[in-house]
Amino acid sequence: MTDELRSIDELRSICDDHGIFLRREAIALGYNDRALDRARKAGQIHRVRHGAYVFWEQWQPADEQARHLLRARAVLRTVRTEVALSHTTALIVMAAPLWDLPLVDVHLTRLDGRAGRREAGIAQHRGRILPGDVTEIGGIPVTSPVRTALDLTRISDVEHSLVPLDWLLHTKALVKPDLHARAAAMNLSPGTLATDLVIRLADGRLESAGESRSHHMFWRGGLPKAEPQFEVHDEWGEVVARVDFAWPEYGVFLEFDGKVKYEKLRKEGESVLDVVLREKKREETICRLTGWRCIRIVWADLYRPADTVAYIRGVLAGGPVH
Repeated sequence: MTDELRSIDELRSICDDHGIFLRREAIALGYNDRALDRARKAGQIHRVRHGAYVFWEQWQPADEQARHLLRARAVLRTVRTEVALSHTTALIVMAAPLWDLPLVDVHLTRLDGRAGRREAGIAQHRGRILPGDVTEIGGIPVTSPVRTALDLTRISDVEHSLVPLDWLLHTKALVKPDLHARAAAMNLSPGTLATDLVIRLADGRLESAGESRSHHMFWRGGLPKAEPQFEVHDEWGEVVARVDFAWPEYGVFLEFDGKVKYEKLRKEGESVLDVVLREKKREETICRLTGWRCIRIVWADLYRPADTVAYIRGVLAGGPVH
C-alpha cells in the first residue's frame, strides 16, 4: 500500500460520528493541502464546505436532505460562536416533511444575540432567544419545534410553511396554544405578517404534504370549509373508513391520491394494482353507505389550482365527477 493510500485510510480514524473530518485534523495527521486536493479529484473524498470533508462513498448516495445535514454538521464543527441549527435546517433534523423549500443555505441562529454575518452556504440569523427555544436532537443543538415553525413563517410563504407545521402538530411535537404564546413575543419582529394566518390555517389532522397543500388550495380558492379525516360509519355505527376531506352538507368527499399514500397502504406481497383495486372497493363502500360522490385529485392537480378549484366547486354545486 502506498503512503498516500495509507494516509487516506488513516483519515477514517479522525472522522466524527457523522463521517466528517476537518482540514486541520488532516494536517495534524501529516497530510497536506496538495494531497487532500489529489484525493478529492480522485473521487476518494468530498469537500462538504471550506475546511471540512467526508468520504465520497458517504456523500455520493446521500439525497439532497442528507447532504444538507452533512453540510450543517460541518458548519457546527467549524463555527466560532454558539449557535443552533434553525429554520429549514432544523426541520430536516426533526425529519419533518418539506415541500419545495430551498436547501442551498444551512440556517443557524446565533445564541449570543449578535448579528450574524453572511457566508457562502450559511444563513446566520439572530433573534431573541427565550427559555425553551433551543433543544438537542441526537446531540445536535436545534431550535425547538415551536420556535422553528414560527421562524419558518418569516422566510417562507403560507403554503410552504403549512406543510411542516401541520406535520409538527400531527405528531404532537407542538400544540397551537404554544404557537400563539410564542408568536406574541415576535409581534414586533420583521417578517411576521403571515405568522398568524399560518397558525390559523394549520391543522394537525392533515397527514401528508399533499393533504396540507390541498387544504391550502381549498382556502385560497374560497371553497366551503372541508372536514379533514372524516370518519364514515356503517349501519351499526362502526367506523369503516376515513376520507381525506368531506363536505357532508354537499354529499361529497375528496381523496388525495399521492405516491406516499399508496406506498403506505400497500400491504406485504401486494402490487400497486392490488392497492388500487382495494381502494376502488373502499370508495364503493363509502359511496353506498353515505350516498355521497367521490372526487379524486393527484399531485399534478395542485399545480393548476384555479382549474382544480373550479372543478371541485362544480361538483359541490351538483356537477359531474370525472
